[in-house]
Amino acid sequence: MQSESTSSFYPYLCQRFRSLVWSHLDSDLTKTAVFYAERYFCMDRTNHESRHLYATALLREGQTYSALNLVNGAQDEQCTGCLEIKAKCFTALGRHRQARDMLEATLRDTNYVSAASSSSRIAHSFPEEAALRCRAGTTALKGNLRDKAARSFQDALNLNPYLWEAFEGLCALGIPPDIDELFPPRPPPARRIPPEDVQTKAGPVATGAGFFTPDTGNGGNLFRSWKPEISQPQPFRIAPPPGPRDSLATNDSPYFPPDNSFQVHRTSRTQAMTTTNAGQNVSRPLSSADEAGPVTKRLRSTTQQPETLKSKTSKTSLDDPLKKARARPALSFANIFSSSGRRSQQTTSSRTNAAAGKSNTQPVAGHIPPRRSTRLLSGAAPKQPHPSKHSIRDRRRPAPHTRNQSVESDRDDFGDVAYSPSPPSAALSPRSEASPSPSTWTSAQEQAAQEEYENEQAEQYIYELVRRFARAARALATYDCRKCLDELEQLPHAHQNSCTVIAMLGRAHYERQDFASSERAFKTLRKEDPYRLWDMEVYSSLLWHLQRSVELSFLAQELLNISPQSPQAWITIGNLFSLQKERQQALTCFGRAAQLDPTCAYAYTLSGHESIDEDVDKAINFFQSALRADARHYNAWYGLGTCYLRMSKIRLAEYHFRKAVEIHPKNAVLLGCVGMAVERRGDREAALALFDEAVRLAPDNALVRYRRAKIYISMRKYQAAVEDLEFLRNSTPEESNVVFQLAKVYRLLGNVVKSQQTLAAARDISPKSLSKIKKLLDTVKDEGDDKMDEG
Repeated sequence: MQSESTSSFYPYLCQRFRSLVWSHLDSDLTKTAVFYAERYFCMDRTNHESRHLYATALLREGQTYSALNLVNGAQDEQCTGCLEIKAKCFTALGRHRQARDMLEATLRDTNYVSAASSSSRIAHSFPEEAALRCRAGTTALKGNLRDKAARSFQDALNLNPYLWEAFEGLCALGIPPDIDELFPPRPPPARRIPPEDVQTKAGPVATGAGFFTPDTGNGGNLFRSWKPEISQPQPFRIAPPPGPRDSLATNDSPYFPPDNSFQVHRTSRTQAMTTTNAGQNVSRPLSSADEAGPVTKRLRSTTQQPETLKSKTSKTSLDDPLKKARARPALSFANIFSSSGRRSQQTTSSRTNAAAGKSNTQPVAGHIPPRRSTRLLSGAAPKQPHPSKHSIRDRRRPAPHTRNQSVESDRDDFGDVAYSPSPPSAALSPRSEASPSPSTWTSAQEQAAQEEYENEQAEQYIYELVRRFARAARALATYDCRKCLDELEQLPHAHQNSCTVIAMLGRAHYERQDFASSERAFKTLRKEDPYRLWDMEVYSSLLWHLQRSVELSFLAQELLNISPQSPQAWITIGNLFSLQKERQQALTCFGRAAQLDPTCAYAYTLSGHESIDEDVDKAINFFQSALRADARHYNAWYGLGTCYLRMSKIRLAEYHFRKAVEIHPKNAVLLGCVGMAVERRGDREAALALFDEAVRLAPDNALVRYRRAKIYISMRKYQAAVEDLEFLRNSTPEESNVVFQLAKVYRLLGNVVKSQQTLAAARDISPKSLSKIKKLLDTVKDEGDDKMDEG
């Protein structure tokens, strides 16, 4: 089931994931479709819609057995959609009789409906530009056109940052994008609030685009009358100015529609309000009934308060373009004059006004009479039973009453907000300091605001999820394995159990030389998806390092049965033969893997490692072929360095080792190889510094500690050498070379008793090493030269 954190907006999340998956399937970006389909499936594994979509993406990617395993559950767990996808999988595998049985079973279901994953949707004949650029980058990468591939991937991500294949392509090229630039941090979405919670503001603000941006307190009402010419400053919410003001709203603005009857006019904030409608000319004074009922239309003045202008300017800076609202078809009119920072705000139709207690003669949305100010300007008076310009002016004069002016001003604002063309955003609407007024926030508007908020929550969830995955993938591509593990731990719990995350965990631990943790991760991956082919070449190399011949043989047989045409299967078979010391058969299997996938650099690299002991020149050719397929394959650079070191070409060896370290700077073994090459050319201090760094990165790595101990011996730092050798003896007590070196150091220190005891232990470990023991007994105390080199 979906988690509690996503249950409130789960339908919108499903809709967004469906859109992502199908758009990438239509664009032939199947790996990206698999990525998002897996994210969708992990949220709720009981949802058949997500299961169908995930299986469809795997089938399109060529992982037929994985797709079949996904829908091949218990009989009571299968639906007609599962049977139909099983028929597709059987057809792809050539099992046509079984495919026919699945289709017949589907047709026998009387309640058969189309699968949820194949519901009606918009499919385009040609993909968008971003998808084409991503596919161009993929083909350029396989064709070894690295510069063109990088440009294509970057252009694709600029157009659509959700293209996972483009991001992985840049990581493979060694130029991963900056996550904060590709996915800048976003504030969490905020829910819009009813208009009575909006603080009173006045006057629009001119934006750089030349339009007038409504203030948050005005609720987006652009049709309030406002004149920038303030002939005489007036205090804010004080007594009314001397004498009534009769001016109506100006009509010189080209942005006022001529037929908008939803906008109202009112007198000054400090004057009494009366009601004027198309079919109602009777005025009434404000009374206590206004506090409980809806606020009617009012006339308004054109004078702007100076303090209000200053407050408006400072408040507008709080606009956040990320907290946009979306226009909804349930609302009658959209705010066409809002700036680019606001998508839409609340719209109130005439039906809503009538329901709120407005005049019964209010026109409906289908027929909107012209605005009063437009009628006055054009000279065409509306058809009314009580018409006279003088009567209108008389109605606009303040009625005698003793109401508090500041309270009236507050109520005047709220009354105008009720007619605002769109509601203010939650991020832009502070709480009002005045007493609450009657609300026109209907149930339909409340539901629309809630739907909009949940939709924004779903978009934010996917955005943050992809951002977290991108950070982890970037760290793994740059071999910052510790950071990758930290990022994966911060993912939602449902996604931590997905195959993609488990595979990344296994690879990260493998690159850190933590073989035990890597083995646990890959075993979990095999249980989660027993038919997975991706990353199995890494798992086979891990089993080779752990000397697990039985597990490696079982894995090779399974992968070969799943897909005999996959390079992963032949690499696994080659590793099995290599573990059994059958080098020629191993080379044949690695060559077969390279034939099936010429871009598989790992197959060439393993061939080079198998040939290095017999033919160094042949091994060099294999390593160079691997670098032509993938210039960032650090294992090939390491192999070339090893070849040149054996050929005593120290400078070339150091160069290739350093190239490998540039790609994988936190690999202790590579740093130790550089230190060994530096030591060979005579710089022992620099070599010791490199070994110290390697031991700091991997304190439990036996190889780098052993080489540092030998450097200590050559530099006559015997006590430091004893510490390293004793550590190695405790961790690997069966290693004969360590015991012999420790006996030698004790003899050089003059500790004959310790030396004899250690030699006795060495003889028990390796009875055939009597010649080495005799050679060690001839070693003179405190001899500087390293006469005994056991490896």
